[in-house]
Amino acid sequence: MKMSLALLNKRRFAPIFVTQFLGAVNDNLFKFAMVILVVYNIYDDPDTETQFSALATGIFILPFFLFSAVSGQLADNNDKAKIVRIVKTAEIVIALTGALGLILESIPLMLLALFALGVQSTFFGPIKYAILPQQLKKDEVLGGTGLVEAGTYVAILLGTILGGVIINELGAEWASAIVITIALIGWYAGRQVLPAPPQKDPEPVDYNILRATRRVIGDIMHVAHLRHTIICISFFWTIAAVLTILFPPLVKNVLTSDPIVASLFLGVFSIGIAVGSILINRLLKGEVSARFSPFSVILMGGFVLILYFIALGWEGLPDGALFTLGTFMMLDNAWLVLGVLFGVAVAGGMFVVPLYAFLTTTVDPSMTARAIAANNVVNSGCMVLGSVVALVLSNFFTVTELLLVVVAMCATSAWLGFVLHRETKDPLPQPIQ
Repeated sequence: MKMSLALLNKRRFAPIFVTQFLGAVNDNLFKFAMVILVVYNIYDDPDTETQFSALATGIFILPFFLFSAVSGQLADNNDKAKIVRIVKTAEIVIALTGALGLILESIPLMLLALFALGVQSTFFGPIKYAILPQQLKKDEVLGGTGLVEAGTYVAILLGTILGGVIINELGAEWASAIVITIALIGWYAGRQVLPAPPQKDPEPVDYNILRATRRVIGDIMHVAHLRHTIICISFFWTIAAVLTILFPPLVKNVLTSDPIVASLFLGVFSIGIAVGSILINRLLKGEVSARFSPFSVILMGGFVLILYFIALGWEGLPDGALFTLGTFMMLDNAWLVLGVLFGVAVAGGMFVVPLYAFLTTTVDPSMTARAIAANNVVNSGCMVLGSVVALVLSNFFTVTELLLVVVAMCATSAWLGFVLHRETKDPLPQPIQ
């Protein structure tokens, strides 16, 4: 087994890891700094603030619906390293636009930059996974995928924390300078990525968004094990999206704790997924296999069920009073709650990472990026659908009761994971051409 952390010293992995890590940091730093600036400095109405937050989320996700199919075709038909350099050069221009928006407190400029960051992520997303089977040895792909997934979550956490702290403590000018600096470092890292030429003669790229999306999804989803893999991954991201929606009201209204505790939940969740991403590589010893996925998501559902019973019996403060981070951490059950949340995230990381590795190694190398693109389209749709369903159900069920919905989703994911493993356990499917 190749130790996954050792890949960080390899030229064939380190540049792409650093590039994607810095990109995720910058996306979340800018996005959170923008939201904080608008909510606390520009708007002064709760309804408008909520609408802006929803609008910002939608604007960032929209490019994944629109451009994933085109991005997958381009990545499969061109040198992936060349596309990385183009994307990271564009990030500098986007960072300058976003920085100007922050300094001028211009909502249109900030939203334009946010949409452009979403476009950039859409074109970079297929590459960061599709390039791994090309650059790494067969028994390194799972470890590399785990590191990329772990790095992404750590980057999201770091970017979110930095965005809030910098805009609050140092102001928009410093936030702008740091966004531009990270973009420049990311551009330099992207230039170090080794060449990754197309695996067969390039095909014409279909720039018709609807037709290209329908074709890419059709090419990938008609294959049973790829369809089940993508559905399993999409269920995970739907569960993650629903949990992210539930955390703030759960912390405020059930655990009666302040926003800092909600941030702590996000941090524990992010770190837990990173740990699970690396742990599964140790358990599988570098083998690309879905055999632990059903167990992992059952474990995840078990931890969510424990969280439900903890919330059900929680005695909060009366009259709108809230625990601070300090007083929360002194509670008898505080560490139990954090431990259970950490368990949810670790199990989630163990579930999803092998599926990404499985997806990229069971298609023909010439179609890897398109497989990831199809996955991104389905993921985005499921995340939005899951968020909408959670919002609708919140009118009929308490936030604590909605945790049982997550448990049911985990049970469904376990069944899908079992079907996938049963179909593919022996032999591993030959790449689909």
